[in-house]
Amino acid sequence: MKITLLSIITFFLSANMLFSQKALDPTPEDIQLAKSLREKYSKDDVAVLESKENITFELNKSDAKVVVKNSVREVLMNINHRADINKYEFYDSESSIESFILKYRNQKNTSFTIKDQFYKDNDLFYNDARVKYMDVDFPVQGYSYIYELEKKYNDIKYFTSLYFNDEFPVIKKEITVTVPDWLNLELKEFNFDGNTISKTKTRDDRNGTTIYTYVMENVDAFYKEKKAPGRSYIYPHVLVIAKSFKHRDKETMLFNSTADLYKWYKSLVDSMKDDTSLLAAKVKELTSSAKTDEEKIKNIYYWVQDNIRYIAFEDGIAGFKPDEAQNVFEKRYGDCKGMANLSKQMLKLAGFDARLTWIGTKHILYDYTTPSLAVDNHMICTLFYKGKTYFIDGTEKYNSFGEDAERIQNKEVMIEDGDKFIIKKVPASGSELNKEIYNAKLIVDNDKLSGSCSKTYSGESKTEFLNIFNSFENNKKGETLEKYLSGNDKNITAKNIKTSDLKNRDLKLSLNYDLDVQNKVSKFDNDIFIDLAYMDEYKNFEFKDRKTNYELNYKTNYESNVVLAIPDGYKLSKLPESLNVNEEDFSVLISFKQVGKEIVYKKQFVFKNAVVKKTDMAKWNDFNKNLKTIYNQQIIFTKS
Repeated sequence: MKITLLSIITFFLSANMLFSQKALDPTPEDIQLAKSLREKYSKDDVAVLESKENITFELNKSDAKVVVKNSVREVLMNINHRADINKYEFYDSESSIESFILKYRNQKNTSFTIKDQFYKDNDLFYNDARVKYMDVDFPVQGYSYIYELEKKYNDIKYFTSLYFNDEFPVIKKEITVTVPDWLNLELKEFNFDGNTISKTKTRDDRNGTTIYTYVMENVDAFYKEKKAPGRSYIYPHVLVIAKSFKHRDKETMLFNSTADLYKWYKSLVDSMKDDTSLLAAKVKELTSSAKTDEEKIKNIYYWVQDNIRYIAFEDGIAGFKPDEAQNVFEKRYGDCKGMANLSKQMLKLAGFDARLTWIGTKHILYDYTTPSLAVDNHMICTLFYKGKTYFIDGTEKYNSFGEDAERIQNKEVMIEDGDKFIIKKVPASGSELNKEIYNAKLIVDNDKLSGSCSKTYSGESKTEFLNIFNSFENNKKGETLEKYLSGNDKNITAKNIKTSDLKNRDLKLSLNYDLDVQNKVSKFDNDIFIDLAYMDEYKNFEFKDRKTNYELNYKTNYESNVVLAIPDGYKLSKLPESLNVNEEDFSVLISFKQVGKEIVYKKQFVFKNAVVKKTDMAKWNDFNKNLKTIYNQQIIFTKS
């Protein structure tokens, strides 16, 4: 099938050139090809029959920068009955689009309107990212267009990676990188294992270049799955690492080592003009009444969390350079870099050793052995205090001092240290730190279950709850919290809610409330049937046709203990089954026991590593069937 399909595509591409002036409608061969591709890529409307990407380099002598020229030519075909897509390309102050063309199969330009505007996103307050795009319609199956792009990067630092995958499946992808002798460039390959990718290296002595060509066939589109790992973990790609270049026998270092990467970062930090005098009064206010140094640190850390609005801010070099502390302080908003710098400067004013710190979150595969701007995407502040290292992340609202979010755990950090730097790793914590416990003590009250409940949260379960709670409208917090605790189930009523101090993030968070549950009690003759699984935790958590691991927000440890009093004059007749599953990444315990005059129903769900691997999803789905079976079973009491 593969050889036949590629042969058909080759014929199709040749025929397009030979009969370029013929009608634009697809031929019978085009339609047949589209149908064949649709059978293989049933979830996609468009396929890229052929994509050729060429990378070349030029030297900007006046600015001592290496310029990258990236040209792309693609043949796109509609494999569904009709398709409407956006064809787009991003650029910014460090790049430009010199040609953005869509042609008919006869090589004539299409009449689609090309739009050019700032890229807007909910997480971006202001950025210099622009997008050039056009709305493209494919009227019938087998219809095709030719897409051509010429893009220039003003500085090779910002040209970091080459991916084979696209938003559409690609039948044949060819990437050619032409490296001149004056440029010391490393092409570092990732995720090639398990993929058939050919690589050739040829020499052009006449032009003084080495040409690297990669070819991959039948490339899947990017997976459209939520909670997937970052794409650097999944897809085959090449990191482009520019180490140095020569001009007139002088070698200019770029990113030859981690030290070079840090040197460039430090040059940006050194160009900042922090005026900490504007922060002094607030630091004094936050620390003057503190009884201990640790209390001073917390007051500053939590003030930044609570009072500085996090907004991703990218404006040319500001995508890597922190904003000055006084600007973030006065505006009351900033990106991760600005918030890290404000935290650092406020802590330093209070007499502590605080430093700027670069980090790549869990979303990124690489570590600092790879000198590239692709290695990190976040900035925090590191505090050295009493021989311990603390990581201060102002973007993590409601996070407790001394606790680190899952997204940065076990990741390397680069900490500023004058002209040198320090590499450390953020420690990983276990799921027990994030424990969430639900306790309920219930009775059968005529035709309903009634009783008292409590919930406690710690670690990231607490942080998650506080983020949810603080997203409620201020004038409806109580009403919305009742709905939240009832799971928006009209049969469940939570009332008389009492909470711990929700502003104290150093303590476990607790809620106590009364509960009524309707439609879970049935009486027939001498029997009472009780459905005690009214919360149905993880009942609908299953995986269908998933291609990637499922990543949870944090290592989850959920425990539920429901105690039901056996009604007077009745005895236990039947209990649902128990269940015990223990895998490498998750464990589940479901148990029912009679203890004296009570039924104790215990559930525990633990996701030890915040992931369900693709290889374990069949196991989870099998378990989930058993879980649903148990949830559908009832406790039966019979009159004594």
